[in-house]
Amino acid sequence: MAETDVSSTNSDDTKEKNSREEPAPVPADRAAPLKFESWLEIVSAIMLAVVAIATAWNSYQAARWSSLAGIRYGQASARRVESTRASTTAGQQSIVDVSLFTNWINAYATSNEKLLQFYQKRFRAEFKPAFEAWLATDPANNPDAPPSPFAMPEYELENMKKSTQLEQEATQFFSEGKEAIENSTRYVLNTVFLATVLFFVGIATRFKLPRLRLAILIAASVMLIYGLFNLAVFPIY
Repeated sequence: MAETDVSSTNSDDTKEKNSREEPAPVPADRAAPLKFESWLEIVSAIMLAVVAIATAWNSYQAARWSSLAGIRYGQASARRVESTRASTTAGQQSIVDVSLFTNWINAYATSNEKLLQFYQKRFRAEFKPAFEAWLATDPANNPDAPPSPFAMPEYELENMKKSTQLEQEATQFFSEGKEAIENSTRYVLNTVFLATVLFFVGIATRFKLPRLRLAILIAASVMLIYGLFNLAVFPIY
C-alpha cells in the first residue's frame, strides 16, 4: 500500500516537472501578430540604416557644393578686379594715343614737319598699325576714308581684349558658383526631407497597433524612395 502511494507521488512529481520544462504552445491566433511585428521591426531597422547613410551623403555633398560655390565666387571677384585694372590701363593708353594723334594733326595742319616726326616717333606700338593703315586710305583726299585711326579695325588694345576675356571668365565663374549654391540647397532640402522620414520611422515604434505602424512605415517608405531618387539624379561633386 505504501509502495503504491510512493509510486503515485513520484508520477505526480514527474508530471509537474515536465509541465514546467515544456511551455505551453502559443495559440495560432497570437503567433501571427508576433511574427508580423517582428517583420515590422526588421523593416524599421533597415529603413533607419538607409536613412542614416543617405543623410550622411546629403550632408557631405551639400558641404562640398557650398565650398565650391565659395571658391567660384572668389574667383569671379578676382577676375573682375583684374578686368577693371586692365580696362583702366586700356583707357589710359587710349588717352595717350588720342593726345599724340591730336598733336600730330595740329602739326600736320601747320606743316611743321619736325614736330610731325616728333609726335609720330612717339606713337605707341599698338597704335602704329592702325595709323599706317589709316594713312594708306589717303584721308586727305579720300572722302570715304575713316575719320581717324581709331576707327580702323587694326586699332586693338591688348589690355582691352584682356579685360573682356577676364570679364567673361568672371561671368562663367559666377554662374558656376550660383549653380553650386543651388545644388547645395537641393541637398540640404533633401536632408531635411530624409530627416522627416527618420521621424516617421521613429514614431512608428511607439504605436502598439501593427496596422497603424504598417501604415506609417508605408508612408515613410514612399518618402524614402523619393529622397533616394533625388540622390540618384542630383549632380555629384
